[in-house]
Amino acid sequence: MANFDYDVLYIGTGHAAWHGALILAGAGKKIAFAERDLTGGTCTNYGCDAKALLDGPAELVSALERYKNLGLSADIRMDWPKFMEYKHQVIDPLAGAMTGMLTNAGFTIINGSAEFIDQHTVKVGDKTVTAENIVICTGQSDVKLDIPGKEYMHTSREILDLAELPEHITFIGAGIISMEFASLLTQFGVKATVIEYADRALLAYSEEYSARVVDKLKASGVDFHFGESLASIEKSGDKYIAKTASGLTVETDYILAATGRRANVAGLGLENAGIEYSPRGVKVDDHMRTTASNVYASGDVVDKMIPRLTPTATFESNYIALAILGTPQPIQYPAVPNVVFTLPRIAAAGVTVNQALKETDKYHIAKVEYGKLLSFEYRNETDAEATVILDKDNYLVGAEIYGDQAGEMINIITMIINGRMTMEMIMGTIWAFPTQTDGLVEMLAPMLHSSRGE
Repeated sequence: MANFDYDVLYIGTGHAAWHGALILAGAGKKIAFAERDLTGGTCTNYGCDAKALLDGPAELVSALERYKNLGLSADIRMDWPKFMEYKHQVIDPLAGAMTGMLTNAGFTIINGSAEFIDQHTVKVGDKTVTAENIVICTGQSDVKLDIPGKEYMHTSREILDLAELPEHITFIGAGIISMEFASLLTQFGVKATVIEYADRALLAYSEEYSARVVDKLKASGVDFHFGESLASIEKSGDKYIAKTASGLTVETDYILAATGRRANVAGLGLENAGIEYSPRGVKVDDHMRTTASNVYASGDVVDKMIPRLTPTATFESNYIALAILGTPQPIQYPAVPNVVFTLPRIAAAGVTVNQALKETDKYHIAKVEYGKLLSFEYRNETDAEATVILDKDNYLVGAEIYGDQAGEMINIITMIINGRMTMEMIMGTIWAFPTQTDGLVEMLAPMLHSSRGE
């Protein structure tokens, strides 16, 4: 048997890596990480955590608007520089804390860019290490359109580090990143424009709910231009001029590129290990193995149809650890809950509304207008509702929720989907009242499959 430096080498230290590493450490495996950036990866240092922290106060202010004509008259002002100070206090120490956690667990962290020499050997900076198994966890990066003036565009990583907000921001793309930041920053008084090539926003979600979010943003002063392709950007003094192929021009102070993300595969030397990949990511089989049998891939770097989310990266990391330890079963993903943190939120899990509308022979759709009927439970958010998808036997197989608490509510919906819960199972549970979960499941239960007569 070959003598390797490590049992497992992870390339990256994000959620796609360290969760599984803890499982392997418990089994006595010798583990190392290669990291070219901050320990903890994008979500911890540059993405989800910072965005959630800044989104919290914006969500509160948005919710207060619903009570302005009902007795609430407080004037709350949003102070971006102070919130950014708070962000740095909370987020900046996380990389060091993650480094401490991993090293205290007995792991080795090797700083530097990784490049495969062969399927067991990786050069990390000026060091060469060998491992019996290797897991690629390098994630994705923002992509900028290849147009004149692309150097004037910024990424989501940069916008989360702005000391002062510009007066006007132009978002290129109307996907999750743009729509979330537009919702957040308009709460701080920023004027915004969205330029989108497609004919609507948030294509992965239902046209109805994405249109509602667009209408809310329009009411906040956001300008949308659909069916427009950005052609160039020019600098004019302190301003930037974004021009589309149709001749539309937008003068702005800041431009955010949010047209997609690309897998971080460049420079890894994957061809040296016989690993197949494309700009979409690393190809894996149903055991998360690459075309090099001892090399796995996890998280956003994987070429997959499953949503690229922190929870799926964690799920895959844990699965790979068990696979390395000898678990033979192919990976099976449950329904995956996902949330767009706009104001209000859109959350979904399982079969999508778009899919159900195309496959009416397999699914039927129902509305649950919980906000309208139970406003005392849902904080006067009367337009909050859920669209649920049921199969022919009335088992819940998917849902999309629109409302401020959609992110929390989709978790119970996901449990109902994955557990194939029946009407009797829902009604056989006592739920805390008056809560948002209670209201939703009470209205949903009569629609579900009943075991009576079986």
